[in-house]
Amino acid sequence: MAKIVECVPNYSEGRDLAKIEKIVAPFKEDTRIELLGVEPDGDYNRTVVTVMGEPEIVAEAVIRSIGIAAEVIDMNVHRGEHKRMGATDVVPFIPIKDMTVEECNELSKKVGKAVWERYQVPIFLYENTASAPNRVSLPDIRKGEYEGMKEKMLLPEWAPDFGERAPHPTAGVTAVGCRMPLIAFNINLDTADVEIAKKIAKAIRFSSGGFRYIQAGPAEIKEKGFVQVTMNIKDFKKNPIYRVFETVKMEAKRYGVNVTGSEIIGAVPMEAIVESLAYYLGVEDLGMNKILESKLMK
Repeated sequence: MAKIVECVPNYSEGRDLAKIEKIVAPFKEDTRIELLGVEPDGDYNRTVVTVMGEPEIVAEAVIRSIGIAAEVIDMNVHRGEHKRMGATDVVPFIPIKDMTVEECNELSKKVGKAVWERYQVPIFLYENTASAPNRVSLPDIRKGEYEGMKEKMLLPEWAPDFGERAPHPTAGVTAVGCRMPLIAFNINLDTADVEIAKKIAKAIRFSSGGFRYIQAGPAEIKEKGFVQVTMNIKDFKKNPIYRVFETVKMEAKRYGVNVTGSEIIGAVPMEAIVESLAYYLGVEDLGMNKILESKLMK
């Protein structure tokens, strides 16, 4: 059986469609790769791409794509609502079929090494592939963002895993690693006050005493006049979508604010949606066994 890996590279360009097309070209050119999604966001100035295929094939296309991003994106002029530290900000690999975490870690290291050798973009290994405890969490690595990375990388504890102790002059640095599936989830609030979003994010994220598997922060969507609580749900089985959503609604009421909607970035496990559907509809014993499509996919 062929091994299958998913990769969800995040690029710091969400407005220039011509540049985005160049960046995703390696995935479109190889018919052995499943291109599951290309999701640009102009407010965040960021594009999330989801691809799937055999590990070595996906890895080579990802490496090429990172090289193209390094050519067409200049982080010195990049502005957006999402925190970022490089032209290709983060590259998670997720083992999907017949692939162990250890194999996924080795693939991540191989990609990181190749990116440095070909394009001179320094690499930090993160999540399951992290080389030190302070590198497991992406927010810890990204703290200071592109503008602060030059000074940060001179600190003893922040030498990159691959490359010199200085960011690429225009492409910054990139995090690469193996992780389990997560859900990128944003909740809209009917206010332009980013301080409220900050307070709610602080209430739900693990680092401030909230949900164990939630990373969260605020985001201003200035062109549309509202803010978001933006988050990664790292384990939807232990911190399900509906529970986090209802908690944000509850916290928002403290400040006289309403939740007006939400969005999911990238692919999401069907089981996560079914779990929230069961909660909101009050359906007893609703599981994947009741979903028609799941039977067709067997």
